[in-house]
Formats: sequence, structure tokens, C-alpha cells
Amino acid sequence: MEKVRFGKTGLMVSKVALGGIPIMRISKTEAAKLVQETISLGINFIDTAHVYADSEEKIGEGIKGIPREDLVIATKSPANDKITFNENLDLSLKRLGVDYIDIYQLHNIGSEKRRDAIFAPGGAYEGLQEAVKAGKVRFPGFSSHSLVIAIDLMKSGKFASVQLPFNYIDHDAEKEAIPLAKKLDMGFIAMKPMGGGLLDKAELSFRYLLQYDHIVPDPGIERIEEIREIVGIVERKSALTESDKIEIEKMRTEFGPSWCHRCNYCQPCPQDIPISTALGAKSSMKRFSIERARSMIGPAIEKARNCLACGDCMTRCPYDLQIPELLKESIAYWDSAQLSK
Repeated sequence: MEKVRFGKTGLMVSKVALGGIPIMRISKTEAAKLVQETISLGINFIDTAHVYADSEEKIGEGIKGIPREDLVIATKSPANDKITFNENLDLSLKRLGVDYIDIYQLHNIGSEKRRDAIFAPGGAYEGLQEAVKAGKVRFPGFSSHSLVIAIDLMKSGKFASVQLPFNYIDHDAEKEAIPLAKKLDMGFIAMKPMGGGLLDKAELSFRYLLQYDHIVPDPGIERIEEIREIVGIVERKSALTESDKIEIEKMRTEFGPSWCHRCNYCQPCPQDIPISTALGAKSSMKRFSIERARSMIGPAIEKARNCLACGDCMTRCPYDLQIPELLKESIAYWDSAQLSK
């Protein structure tokens, strides 16, 4: 696996990273084996987060016995204040079983209010600075779902890396954030390279991302076959074809501007509605057989009928989606599709 320089950190990382969300769904033994097999394919970059349930613990189990200097480990803290940040960091170190973390990121900075809290005296950034000085962290980074906030943070000069959603549907970062990262020599992690599971063609997704030689996608993986396929695509270095470009434009038109990014920051719902699943009705009906779509989406649609439009989800959505209205549209589409089958 080709290694690339990760911005001003100088770290040499694999052209694709291992994302740590999906391994929450598999057993500790299965996860450890998956991590080990992924590393055997030449991937040395692993990205996870403190809040991804037991992901850090499972990764820690998987990297036992592997020389620490052979790996680049990134994780994240959702803390606003220094005390909580330090607690998160110490727990991340314990779970991962390491003495230091290469890139420790402030997780999902998506509002001015939170940004200001992080940078206030006694804020999380103060803790991050101290952690770097103490050798617990090598480089500071951040993740975000807000381009406006992200660009502001990039220009601050306070971080060595940035992580943003980026794929051929969610592609706004290519206009300013990606060129800015290159100009500032910041490492760039492309979050959700396959739309959080929404995009099902790895070949198309990664050929699109390979156009940008200074970004590192971090697909979430729960089966070794998935990462083997991705590694094969990356190593072939195939360029986008004209038919690929036509398909991408078609997909962008189909999704439109108001689509769920499946980040699930809208959860938990007071009515226990699996919002991202319910909002995926249209996509699932087009991509899967009616039987599979019914088994995947049907239960979520039934729960979505209980939506009270309380607005809790909208206060947490980083994309300002009108979720109750979108749920209504998804239910209407679902019902119409069922009648036509």
C-alpha cells in the first residue's frame, strides 16, 4: 500500500485509512481479527473516536503486538472543557493500550457556541495543547460537519489536520476546504467516503476520491472483503471515466440538496425513530429488491409514522435538515412505492 505524507505532521500514512465506526457492530474477537488483517494489507492509519462505543477497545485488542511506530492512530474527544478532555484522553489511551496518540481530534465542532467554548480559558483546546507538550498527543486535529466552521478553524493555524465528510455526493469541501488544506499543508481525512453506507459502488467512490492526492479516505469497515476491495481499487489507481462522470452527475441530481448524511447526530429520537434509516427509503427502493428494502426500511417507516414533529432532531442536525418534513416525504414515497409493487 502506497504511503503519503499527511500534511505538516510529516507522518507517512497509507493512502486509505481504517474507520472505526462499523466495528461497534461485531464481536471483540471478530474486530481484532479485522484490524489485524487490515494492517496486513498495508494500511497503517486507523481513525476512531472516544464516543464510538467500544471501538477504541476493539482496535486496542487488534493492535496488540504490533510495533507502535508502525501505526498512525487517530481518535477524537467530544469535550468542550479541559477537565472532560483530559478524562477522554486518558480513557482513549487506556482503551487503545498505547502511550500516545498520533492525531487527537476535537470531535464534530459544528457551531460558533461550541467553538468558542473549546477555545475559552479552561477549554478543551487548552487541554489538547497541554497533551501535546506532555507527549500524550503528537498532533492536534479536529472534525466537523460544518464547512463554515471548519474553514475558520483551518485558518486559525491551531490544527495540523482536518476531517470533513467528502464523497462524490457530499462534495462541497472540494470548492474551498480541500484546496485550503493543501495550501496550509494540513492533513485531510475524508470522512464518509461512501456516504456512511449510502453509496454502494466502491469502485466509483474511490476512483472519484483518488483525484485528490493529498486526502486520506477513512471508510468504516466491518468485513475484511470490504477493505480488500477498496485496497484493490486504490492500488490500481484507475482514473474516472467519462461514463463515471455522467453517473456521478446523475446521482447528484437524484439526491438533490436535502438528503440525510447518515451521521446520526440527530439521535436519540424521543419516539425511538431510526431517522437515517427511515430517510433512506427512496434510495433503498431504487437500489435493492422490494423484499430486501421492506426488511431493511419497513420497520423504520412504521416508527416514523409516530413522529410528533417535536424538533429535537433538528436542533442536533449539522445540516439543518427539516427532518419532520423529510420523514413525511419518505413515508409518502414508501407508501406510493408499496402500492405500485
